[in-house]
Amino acid sequence: MSLRIFNTLSKELERFVPLKDGHVSMYVCGMTVYDFCHIGHARSMIAFDLVQRWFKVLGYQVNFVRNITDIDDKIIRRSMENKETIRSLTDRMILALEEDASRLNIQEPSAQPRATDYVPQMVVMIENLLEKKLAYQAGQDVNFSVRQFPGYGRLSGKSLDELRAGERVAVLDGKEDPLDFVLWKGAKESEPQEAKWAAPFGLGRPGWHIECSAMSCALLGQTFDVHGGGADLQFPHHENEIAQSEGASGETLANYWMHNGFVNVDNEKMSKSLGNFFTIRDVLKVFDAETLRFFVVRSHYRSPLNYSDVHLGDARSSLKRLYTTLDLVAPKDMAISEIDWSNAYASRFKQAMDEDFATPEAVSVLFDLSGEVNKSKDPYLSGLLKALGSCLGILESSPSAFLKAGAALSEQEIDSKIQARAQAKKDKNFALADEIRQALLDQGIVLKDAAQGTTWEQVH
Repeated sequence: MSLRIFNTLSKELERFVPLKDGHVSMYVCGMTVYDFCHIGHARSMIAFDLVQRWFKVLGYQVNFVRNITDIDDKIIRRSMENKETIRSLTDRMILALEEDASRLNIQEPSAQPRATDYVPQMVVMIENLLEKKLAYQAGQDVNFSVRQFPGYGRLSGKSLDELRAGERVAVLDGKEDPLDFVLWKGAKESEPQEAKWAAPFGLGRPGWHIECSAMSCALLGQTFDVHGGGADLQFPHHENEIAQSEGASGETLANYWMHNGFVNVDNEKMSKSLGNFFTIRDVLKVFDAETLRFFVVRSHYRSPLNYSDVHLGDARSSLKRLYTTLDLVAPKDMAISEIDWSNAYASRFKQAMDEDFATPEAVSVLFDLSGEVNKSKDPYLSGLLKALGSCLGILESSPSAFLKAGAALSEQEIDSKIQARAQAKKDKNFALADEIRQALLDQGIVLKDAAQGTTWEQVH
């Protein structure tokens, strides 16, 4: 059975046929680096890490580009609030991003371009669009004219009139149509000099959408295999990418479009205003990184993901069951490349992953295999369990170390969590504070708050 992918563009499962035999070119929209990554970012990073890993398991050479947006309104605003340079802010946040990704066992992309390194390519693309009358200058800005691009709306599945009716696009002075979007923003006196570039159409900076078009084209060519990102990017960001890229080149931008689902918190949309907004670092103060990864992995990448401490606790317990098996029956050494895919368990696992990366079914195979290992005590099957887990980026730790880490906390670890809870309360992030208290309670640690501070005791 060959790999099938749900293509957001066609709204159908399609057999994957690469542009070049044995090679996959993939572009995924990365982070805007003005703050720490949140659990929505974790979901996207893990989802496309799974895609990259499975392509490699299937024997493809993968050229995976995940960009960094290091110039936009939020970045400029945050740097001015912090009274630091844009470069200082973005360097700091990129380092934090890489630390978070490493802890979540995310394989590095082939390239991680910064938008600011590709401004010349953006200028050339905008000039091309102006020459083709697909863009127009409005004062100091340059806008894309959506009504001049016949296919606009294909990805979101809506006509221009439907998009106008449900419009989420800001109407700015100088736009010929409210859906037109900015390619180049004229410089503002209030903005720092490092946010301004010279261009034939005036001093300014690129719009968000043109950044991804220029980077993907420069690193993967005018047409590539897979374009991915979060469901929130489908419109307008990806719709606009298609319009400007295909308008400039006359070629199809990507053959397969993939979008991971939203993350909710306790069945509500994650929002700072609701006090249920969690960074990856917030979560890892309470749960270990592999538990967070497993929590994401066991849901299908296209499905909504409901985050809660109860679900994370359940993920930890489930992962512990698999590690207990590996601890009980020492696995035979087995690399992923040595997996015998004719084995019944391996075959079922592959069948699941080949059907649009169906990780819930793949994970269920791991538990079935775990049950068989517990009965048979077969080191080969234990090795197969570990190798299949590695395909998903899990079960790569020492079983005894994983189980021991979950068994008890040192006094230093408890004190650290108490300090994290105090900081969460200070930040008015009461949901996180409650999660830390509950996580400690789950391990038999009861907190007692008093005017003099917080103390704890162990209960059995």
